[in-house]
Amino acid sequence: MKVTLIKPNIGRREHSLYVDEGRMEPLMLAVIAGLTPDDVEVVMYDDRMESLPYDDPTDLVAITVEIYTARRAYEISAEYRQRGIPVILGGMHPTLLPAEAARYADSIFLGDAESLWHQVIADVRLNKLKPVYKAPPGVGQYNRVMPRRDLFAGKGYLPISLMQYSRGCRFACSFCAVSKYFKRQHYIRKIDEVIEEIAEQGRNFIFFVDDNIASDIRSLKALCRELIPMKINWVSQASLDITQDAELMRLLADSGCRGNVIGFESITENSLRDARKASNLPGFSHYREEVKILREHGMQTWAAFTLGYDHDTIESIIETMKFARRNRFTFAAFNILMPYPNTPLYSQLKKQNRLLYNGNWWLHPQYRFNNAAFLPKQMSADELTDACHHIRKKFNTPLSLLYRFSDLKTNLRSLWCVATFWRYTTLYRKEVYKKHNMKFGLK
Repeated sequence: MKVTLIKPNIGRREHSLYVDEGRMEPLMLAVIAGLTPDDVEVVMYDDRMESLPYDDPTDLVAITVEIYTARRAYEISAEYRQRGIPVILGGMHPTLLPAEAARYADSIFLGDAESLWHQVIADVRLNKLKPVYKAPPGVGQYNRVMPRRDLFAGKGYLPISLMQYSRGCRFACSFCAVSKYFKRQHYIRKIDEVIEEIAEQGRNFIFFVDDNIASDIRSLKALCRELIPMKINWVSQASLDITQDAELMRLLADSGCRGNVIGFESITENSLRDARKASNLPGFSHYREEVKILREHGMQTWAAFTLGYDHDTIESIIETMKFARRNRFTFAAFNILMPYPNTPLYSQLKKQNRLLYNGNWWLHPQYRFNNAAFLPKQMSADELTDACHHIRKKFNTPLSLLYRFSDLKTNLRSLWCVATFWRYTTLYRKEVYKKHNMKFGLK
């Protein structure tokens, strides 16, 4: 028996295939492979940088689907199904929109794979694949399941190993699909299993892809204590309230944490309230103390902003970029506020008749990457799109890069920090131009 795993691309630029130079390992597919019995042959293809062998024989094609890759995933599924090969779609997007996904596959997998993937394999062996498999979200890789990292060999991924300690987040931001998927629950792996995985994978640069690694402060502290003797460098995604705990900040620094993707979201208090960004609101003072604490601990912060709230203006969007540059953030993402399906934001905008592209921008043939998908209050959708692209370019000019680089407390803290800054900021700068206005799918 043979199973083919596929990571879809987002799509293409108008005149050429998009190749993602900053691609990271698709951890979720390696975990699926690790859950698969040893007597089943498993192959993996990454649509972001290699062609897909549609005519190679296989017994099942499993495609992981995110909202930005849904259109392309459905195209790939159609190619295999035309050849009589059964396709199963899984991931967050099918779980949030099962009726849509079911139209494009023989089977859909809802929820996390760990508890039910073995049943999929058993059914395929008997040629009795079910239309729907519904598993609950839960602890990742339990019972010491290790990802099949051998599947990554030769595919040119960045030299950083992806891992997961926890899943879910305790917050309920209005725009976030994670809260909907996990119902604000937080699932944590056993620390000894995580330590074993780190020791086995052989790299000293780890990216914990947790939705919010700081959702449970006590468990994060426990992890940090175990990481200290391992002498690794690591990054993750964390809420800004980590700065309120002095012991945690010390443990993060001592354990080798070099920074986190942190959702600042907005520099405007009213917008934070609209977003229900609870971790940023207590004692809000425009992040002065929080940024100071991050810098004192040497954190190379990736500040994530969402722009287009009802209180945003062109001027406030430009000021957001100036704020990020003034604070010398190593990276910053200036994302347009996106109405992800089944989120409170999506429901609100739908009720207000403000959704564009018939409410399903992720499939609409006219939608382009990094474009607004709703009607803002203080500007037009095109003005929001143009303003966000403008500040991405301004934040990544050579002069801006040099100014941010010259921070002795973060980017000049060590040779490792210097190398990390230039390697990843230059990659990100190229992606700003390559991805903008990219078409979803290839057809």
